[in-house]
Amino acid sequence: MERGNHTVVTEFVLQGLAKNWELQLFFSALLLLFYAIILPGNILIIVTIRSDPRLGSPMFFFLSSLALMDLCYSTVTPPKMMANLFTHQKTISYQGCLAQIFFIHFLGGAEIALLIAMAVDRYVAICHPLHYTTIVNRAICRMLVAGSWAGGFIHSMIQMVLIIPLPFCGPNELDNFFCDITQIIKLACTNTYALEFVMFVNSGLVTATCFIILLVSYGVLLAKVRTGSAQGKSKASSTCITHIIIVCIMFGPAIYIYCRPFQDFPFDKVVAFFHTVVFPLMNPMIYTLRNKEIKAAMFRLLKKIISRGDK
Repeated sequence: MERGNHTVVTEFVLQGLAKNWELQLFFSALLLLFYAIILPGNILIIVTIRSDPRLGSPMFFFLSSLALMDLCYSTVTPPKMMANLFTHQKTISYQGCLAQIFFIHFLGGAEIALLIAMAVDRYVAICHPLHYTTIVNRAICRMLVAGSWAGGFIHSMIQMVLIIPLPFCGPNELDNFFCDITQIIKLACTNTYALEFVMFVNSGLVTATCFIILLVSYGVLLAKVRTGSAQGKSKASSTCITHIIIVCIMFGPAIYIYCRPFQDFPFDKVVAFFHTVVFPLMNPMIYTLRNKEIKAAMFRLLKKIISRGDK
């Protein structure tokens, strides 16, 4: 398709994780192995929390929502990456590229909002324990989760409104294995300086600000827990530490990618791979490994499934 004297780009070429085909095949094999081990574990977490009445507290409701978001997030980019690898193609359509950008920022924004909601939940549980069940009831939990999805949608739509009008009429190669704003904006046939600044604020600055607020909040909560009474101190402290680990895993790569000029750096692909594929699948597993109640409930569910199969 042509517009004036320029050819309008209808597809982009993804260079992949590595230029060597055998190395890309190795990464894909690792990815399939990782999915085969971790993906069923995350599904088991969701099923366990939703089916066990003893895991009815808001914290577990939020955890199952986080696991669902992470499952969705980790399926945005790998299918296309593996399809291109096994078919020896490197292209993605313009519409497919926009779809990847939309869902990456939709689910990423929703996860950030949910992590803030989980921090609010811990604040009420630690600072106002006597009023916890009345303040953080099931209706409030549903509203917070719905608000997280809505916040992610608004964040992503801002990116779409800014990207869709851009003209693409020249180079169409993306030095990555998926589409993202940091890559695609550099291919536009127009001056994008002001646009890059807006996207830096919407993605980078907002992410960094939320990260700092969450770290400070959990630091204050940890200090309060350790200076309080001994009852429940260990469990509350462990929960806060787990949340801090997840916040660092979630926000660290995002800050690296979006809180800087939209330029290529040597570790970009590695960081992006862990950020979009590996870490989202690991987040719920980290919560589970540090929580005795979920582990006990998972064993009960597995025993029930096995006993039914033996009948």
